[in-house]
Amino acid sequence: MLRTIPPQGASNTFLGFPLCTDLDTIEADIAILGIPYGYSYSSDGFFNEQANAPSAVRIESVRLSDGLDHWDFDLGGPLFGSSKVRVVDCGNVPGDCTDIKSHYRMTERAIKTILERKAYPVAIGGDHGVPIPVFRAFDGHGPITLVHVDAHIDWRDEVNGISEGYSSPIRRASELSHIDRIFQIGMRGQGSARTKEVEDALAYGVEIITAYEVHEKGMDFVLGRIPANRRYYLTIDADGLDPTVMPAVASPVAGGLLFHQMRSLIHGLVLKGQLLGMDIVEIAPKLDLNGISSLTAGQLILNFIGATARVGYFN
Repeated sequence: MLRTIPPQGASNTFLGFPLCTDLDTIEADIAILGIPYGYSYSSDGFFNEQANAPSAVRIESVRLSDGLDHWDFDLGGPLFGSSKVRVVDCGNVPGDCTDIKSHYRMTERAIKTILERKAYPVAIGGDHGVPIPVFRAFDGHGPITLVHVDAHIDWRDEVNGISEGYSSPIRRASELSHIDRIFQIGMRGQGSARTKEVEDALAYGVEIITAYEVHEKGMDFVLGRIPANRRYYLTIDADGLDPTVMPAVASPVAGGLLFHQMRSLIHGLVLKGQLLGMDIVEIAPKLDLNGISSLTAGQLILNFIGATARVGYFN
């Protein structure tokens, strides 16, 4: 039996959706999972501020909706449209600072179980190391086109001898046989990448689309470069968005993607093929302003739920 732990406060699920911590019993179309802990680069990095993001996003989600039957102008109608979509909140993957890898092992098992139960996972991190076990869990569901939104390319092979931390998720993804093509969107400024990491990414075949290309040419241009009729997974580092709409990040970089562009990306991927799941990571709640980062994250999740409901994923 695979169990997660409830969010802080029994009623603090995302948007009040039912709680299901026994993942083997999930009866749902979409399963929301908190993944608080990454693989830290130092002994004091396990309990970082990003570990508080799953709780923060859930708490702020109550401000997103006064009722699921209310009209949502992002979607053109109520959240679920005419579909009968079942959403559950699966709580959080527990962490053990004495065995950091256990969090990744449990995360991989949790996502595999969600997929076996025929649900689409929505993960809330945590730092950008936490999608690494999520990517692994999709083995057998490929080929998958990975769409990555970030200010940085995250192709470091290792940092301080750690190869599964927040600077390495896309390099680790590139090593998986079920990951086919990779699109990286929103790059700008200066991050952790050296020249070699950029060269390695390009040699793999990654398509790097800077934030400036998005602003100048539009999201339709970006979607036009992504092949249609594929299976997609979307991983979002919060600093891929502009600090004006996502201020609560450790590495804010001016010039990022705006909310309406992210909305277009989510809806576009759903319409192009099958968006198997998504995550949003790297929100540091103590840096937030009026909860706007958690609210933005929650609204992106609602767009994923509403968009997938409207194309018949669950009929």
